[in-house]
Amino acid sequence: MTQLVVLLVVVVAATALILTSRIRTVTVFEYERGLLYLHGRFQSIVEPGRYRLWTSARTITRIDVRPRVVAVPGQEVLTADGIAVKASVVAQCQIVDPVAAINQQANWEGALHVELQLALRQVISAESIDSLLLARPQLGERLTKLAAAGVARLGVQLDRVDVRDLTLPGDLKKLFTQVTKARQEGLAALERARGETAALRNLANAARLVSDNPALMQLRLLQVVGEQSGNTVVLGMPASATAVPIAGARPRIEGAEPDVSES
Repeated sequence: MTQLVVLLVVVVAATALILTSRIRTVTVFEYERGLLYLHGRFQSIVEPGRYRLWTSARTITRIDVRPRVVAVPGQEVLTADGIAVKASVVAQCQIVDPVAAINQQANWEGALHVELQLALRQVISAESIDSLLLARPQLGERLTKLAAAGVARLGVQLDRVDVRDLTLPGDLKKLFTQVTKARQEGLAALERARGETAALRNLANAARLVSDNPALMQLRLLQVVGEQSGNTVVLGMPASATAVPIAGARPRIEGAEPDVSES
C-alpha cells in the first residue's frame, strides 16, 4: 500500500513537472498586438497583456503597431518629355490591421515599397520636367492620395509621403544653372536701368527748376560753399541783375559832376 502511494506521488510530481516545463509565458506590450494561432491556424487578435500558453500547439506572434518611417530608395523615372530623373521618397505609416498585414502577404514592407514606387512613377511620368520642378512641394500630397488605397489593402495606414530627393542629370543641372544665372543677371541689369532712369529723371527735374529760376543755382552754390571751409570763391552776378541800393548812398546821375564835400 505504501509503495502504491509513493508511486502515485511520483507519477503526479512527474506529470506536474512535465506540465510546468511546457508552460510558456508571452508578454504583449502596449505598442504591440498579438496573433494567436492554434495548430498553425489563426484564432484571434490578442490585446496587450501577459499570457500563459499550456501547450506548444498554441503560439502568439507579436506585431509592432507603432507608427514607423519607411524609406524607398531612389529610382530613375522618365518624365513626360523624356528626361530621366532620380527620385526617392519617405513614407510614414502604421499597421492598423495585423491580420491583413501578416496573414495576407509574405512581406508587407516589400509590398508597401512597390505601391509607393508605382505611385511615384505614375506621378512623375505625367509631368514635364518644368512642371515637375514647379510642383515639387505638392508631390508628397499627390503621392499620399494616389498610394493610400493600395496600401490600405495591406492592412497599413499611410499617413504621409514626402519626396526626399529629386536628382536631375548632370548636363541638365548645368543648363538650369545657366538659366538661373542669366535670369539673375537680367534682374540685376533691370535694377541698374531703373536706378539710372530715376537719376536722369531727377537731373531733368533739377535742370527744369534752374531754367525757370536762375537764382536757384546761386543759392545752391552758396549752400555748398557754406558746408566747406578754407576755400576762396569768386561769385559773378548776371548782367541783368538789378542793383540793390545801399543805405546812405546817393544815386549817381549821368553827366553830373561828383559832389565833393569840403572837410
